[in-house]
This record gives sequence, C-alpha cells and structure tokens, in this order.
Amino acid sequence: MFIDRATIEVAAGKGGDGAVSFRAEKYVPYGGPDGGDGGKGGDVILLADQRLVTLQDFRYRRSYQAEHGERGGKKKMAGKAGSDLVIRVPVGCLVHDAADGRLIADMTVDGQSQIVALGGRGGRGNVHFANAVRRAPNFARPGRPGEELTLELELKLLADVGLVGFPNVGKSTLLAVITEARPKIANYPFTTLTPGLGILSYGGRAGRPLDERQIVLADIPGLIEGAAQGVGLGHDFLRHIERTRLLLHVVDVSGSEGRDPVADYEQIRRELESYDAALAERPELVVANKIDLATPEQVAAFAAAMKERGHETIYPISAPIHEGVPELVAAVVRTVNQLPPTVLTAQEPEEHRIYRYTEEALEVTLEDGVFVVRGGGVEELMGQINFSDSESLHYFQRQLRRRGVIDALEDAGIVEGETVRIDDVEFDYIP
Repeated sequence: MFIDRATIEVAAGKGGDGAVSFRAEKYVPYGGPDGGDGGKGGDVILLADQRLVTLQDFRYRRSYQAEHGERGGKKKMAGKAGSDLVIRVPVGCLVHDAADGRLIADMTVDGQSQIVALGGRGGRGNVHFANAVRRAPNFARPGRPGEELTLELELKLLADVGLVGFPNVGKSTLLAVITEARPKIANYPFTTLTPGLGILSYGGRAGRPLDERQIVLADIPGLIEGAAQGVGLGHDFLRHIERTRLLLHVVDVSGSEGRDPVADYEQIRRELESYDAALAERPELVVANKIDLATPEQVAAFAAAMKERGHETIYPISAPIHEGVPELVAAVVRTVNQLPPTVLTAQEPEEHRIYRYTEEALEVTLEDGVFVVRGGGVEELMGQINFSDSESLHYFQRQLRRRGVIDALEDAGIVEGETVRIDDVEFDYIP
C-alpha cells in the first residue's frame, strides 16, 4: 500500500533533575554542596532518506519519545544527556505542525535533517544555590520538560517529469519502456493504484559510467473528471506532480476507449488547473500514444487541434513497439536540461521554527474558595522546593515575590488566612 500521509506524535526527552548533595570527605567537617546538574533531554530529529518511498513506517507506529536526561550526581558530576531520536522520512516529505498547520520542514535533499522538538534543559544542582548567607541549600532545580507536538507528514514525490492522462492511455507502458520501472500493466481502468517512479538514464558512454545523468519520472494514477474535487484516484495523487519540472500529457489518440482525444486533453487540463492554477503554467509535452491503433487522419486531426492550443509539436508514439519513443526521449532530455531546478510550491518554513520551551502566563483564579495559581513557571518552582527545609522555604517565598505571584494574589483580592493552591500543594496566605 502506498502511504503518503501520516500523523505522528513526538516528544523530546525531559532534562535530568539537579542533584542535592553535600561533600562528605574525611578531614573536611564543613563540606559544602556538590550536587551536579542534570543532563539535557534528547532532541527529536527528522532525517530525509532517499531509500524510503512511502510513509508506510508510520502506519502502525504513531508515537515517538526521545531519551530523558539523567539526574545529576555527587561531586558536581553532571548527568548524562539523553540520546537524540532520529526519525527517517522520505525525500519530498512536508512536515506541518498539526496544531496550527505551520510548515516546519520541507525535506527535499537526501541526508537533510531538521530538529522538530528540543529536549528539555537539565536542572541545576544545589551547588549553584549556595551563597554567603545560604551555605547549605537543601534543594535543586528539576529538569525542564521536553517539547511535545503532533506532526502531519505529507509526501510529495520529487520527480523531474510527471506523466498525466486518463486511465488506460498507456502511461505505465511508456514509463516501463523508457526507464527501468516495472509497473503493473493491464487493460482495465485504474491499473495503477500508486504513483510509480522510473529513472531515465542518458549521457553515459562505454567505460565512462560517471558521465551518465538521470531524470526521474513519476507515473501519476489516472485522472478522471472531478479528480480535483476528490473523484476517483486523482485527488489523492495530484499533489505528486506539484514538484515536477515538466509534464508529459499522454493521450490515446486512437480513441480506443470510446473517448475523444481532444476532449480528454481538455478535461485533464481543467482538472490540473482546478487543483492548482500554477500547474497550468508548467511546461508540457503532448504525447499521442497508440498510433498503431489510429488512422493517419486521427493523428493529423489531433495534431491540428493541439497546434491551436499552442503546441507546435506533438510526439506520436506506440509505446509497446517503441515507435516514436527515441524522439520523445530526446525531447524530454532536451527540455528538462533547459528548465530551472525542481519547482517547490510549498511555503517556506518559518526561520524561527525551532521550538523553544516557553512558560505560560501567570494566572490566578478563585475556585471553590481557593486561589489557584497557574503558569509563570510556578509549577516548575514547586518541584525544586524542599518544604521541610527552612532555607528552601525562604527561597520559595522570595521567588513567589520575584515572579509576581504575591502581587497577582493581592490583585485577585486575597486576604490573610485564605487558601492558595499551586500544583497539588495548598497553604495559607500570610503576607
């Protein structure tokens, strides 16, 4: 099964907690704090891999977690940083933030990497909280949480040439003839159920394989009327021609399926324009296939109709017997070499789009007679307080004043003796 859309959840590693530790060495009766810092949590990194051709790997696994940082140790020893989690995706994969639709990364080059979630910073050990007054801090700072987000992955094939046309016009046969691709071919509608890729090699000489150059062609499953609105298979796969530099518009010039070749051409053009107006401006070669089943009059009439639509030259071929194929291949090579690099229609990723941990705004609400404090980093502050230690409590009170919690409580109308809740801890307010 060809999977070209997937939703996954990624979580970077939490930073390790700082350590509370004191020197306990022989002949050193007043050893000070020596708790080390926690290790940084692992990042989540996407890596483009040209060996992958679908998002099949994400069909059954939807959740990814990077390694957490380790806790700090004694003797100022820092905890080990968590290992980064590398997730491989196909080249041509677009990565969006599911929450707001923003483009995070466009993976267009093999080996390209992108950090999508940063690991949490490690907490500071108690050695950092010692000063001239507080010589034995019995508390440390916990590690920061890693970033968590939901990603929408969308694969758009990176091909130089896209083959488009109605079902059964011979696109798969043509792809097999001019490349090494081996698509499934049969005489019934929608034989091609997945986009197929083939490599057209040219320019090489005997004994000089390094001179060989390549063009990537993609056979887009057959389009029908209404494809841009979701009819048939075309709506699912039209996105794969957005990046192509050249379109090969294949038409059954013989009308063997009972359709009018010119009407077929016009209908496919309307579907492309309806899906993305930019596709109407894409360079196009018109291929009149199945000339072995057509009369010379049919071929001439179709050529005249295409000339009226701006195509001075069409390429009459019979793919199975290779008639006209060398001329078509030469035209494809010549045209592609004159075109600029692959067109990317996706919006550029925002430059600042590397996630950073941000604290929520401080908020005080009155719930069932209790003043509840959220945000402003107070939940994290609770994690570093030792409530059985007087110095730690004094530090806590100073931090509440510094972070604006006391002012916010007073603005909310609190009076002495009323209850305050931060995280899961409740205490009486005493100004």
